[in-house]
Amino acid sequence: MTDLKNIKHVYFIGIGGIGMSALARFFRSRGVRVSGYDRTPSPLTRELEESGAHITYVDSADGVPADVDTVVFTPAIPADNAIRAHFTAKGLTLMKRSDILQVITAESFNICIAGTHGKTTTSTMTAHLLRHSGYGCNAFLGGISANYKTNFWSDPRNTAVIEADEYDRSFLKLSPDLAVISAMDPDHLDIYGTAEAMEDAFIAFSARVRAGGTLFCRAGLKREKDLHAPRQLSYAGDGSRADVYASDLQVVDGAYRYNVVGADWSIHGLALHMGGLHNVENSVAAIAIAHELGIAADKIKDAIATFRGVKRRFEQVVNRPGVIYVDDYAHHPEELRALIEGVRSLFPGKKCTVVFQPHLFTRTRDLADEFAQSLDLADEVVLLPIYPAREKPIPGVNANTILDRMRNPDRKVMEKEELMAWIGMQRPELLVTAGAGDIDQMTMPIADIMNKN
Repeated sequence: MTDLKNIKHVYFIGIGGIGMSALARFFRSRGVRVSGYDRTPSPLTRELEESGAHITYVDSADGVPADVDTVVFTPAIPADNAIRAHFTAKGLTLMKRSDILQVITAESFNICIAGTHGKTTTSTMTAHLLRHSGYGCNAFLGGISANYKTNFWSDPRNTAVIEADEYDRSFLKLSPDLAVISAMDPDHLDIYGTAEAMEDAFIAFSARVRAGGTLFCRAGLKREKDLHAPRQLSYAGDGSRADVYASDLQVVDGAYRYNVVGADWSIHGLALHMGGLHNVENSVAAIAIAHELGIAADKIKDAIATFRGVKRRFEQVVNRPGVIYVDDYAHHPEELRALIEGVRSLFPGKKCTVVFQPHLFTRTRDLADEFAQSLDLADEVVLLPIYPAREKPIPGVNANTILDRMRNPDRKVMEKEELMAWIGMQRPELLVTAGAGDIDQMTMPIADIMNKN
């Protein structure tokens, strides 16, 4: 296995990705030279450049540093990428993000948060609980913490909070001491082939929990009985059907107020200032972990009350009288369902307009019926063209694949430019944008329009 002490200059192919940039930040924090490539500049790449990283935006081996000793690439980078081919021809071993994360965390106490959805918010909540309480942790997150404006931080305590990604079976490289499985709904079927194969991967992940460790799984998971960690506890956002659960939930002044109850412990008077009922459930998992680590109840309460969320996770971009705009990363049917239900619970009685950009042709093809059912929960829906990411188009698969399956009569497909003009004319009172593609680049222009309205 690679020894971290021997890495002097690491090159990231796809350095602007949320997971890759966290690793780049880790190496910069250790004084290691960092270089990399990405297709386009972004706030993440600009911040890395400001920290001393050298980044190019042209897929060419020209100008690639000669003294690179370690290369990390994201699976989203195609095999014909010129820089990837350059390093392969030089005989350097190329490591996936999961490989280098395995090396980094081999000797640490690891808290690994997995799930087809919920893992970014839950891992960020958990890391915030540990940091804000003074317990301390290193954090490798899949989103930008609103409290700290970053997806990575370090701490002297040898404890790591890691977002455990199921894509490409990456999470099977990790060794958790504490773990969470928040969901195992079908996704990434281009990788797994079948829902059962994907579930098998989560079962294998549960078996990677180290001796003496604990797995927290959301109550009611399909094949929950097949999970086999050394110790297993269930959690839930409501009711008492789980080992740890929320009770007495109320919405007061735009915040969720509730208690969390365990087998022989409880914490009363919690306040979460983040929208979405599903985020109460996510907080139960984070709180259960904090309790397991011995963090005091008053510190847990204070940390939850000060948690400001994750960028693009139920982010209230605009919230003023008569105008509300929520942006979210939701790109799976169950995430969309939770998002829309959460918006409705927090802002009852308002007409809910959802703009959704489907992500990947394969996901659209495989889950079109489920997307349609979730989007039908909105009052009005606008679909943007599919964001292809790493994929080539699939004949006959487009935004209309979802639209044609919907029952909501108030639905349409638009191009981005058309959408901006439409928002200016329609002036929706409650607008939600969702997707994992480049829809995030429209957030601030939409916010400007909403604020003018």
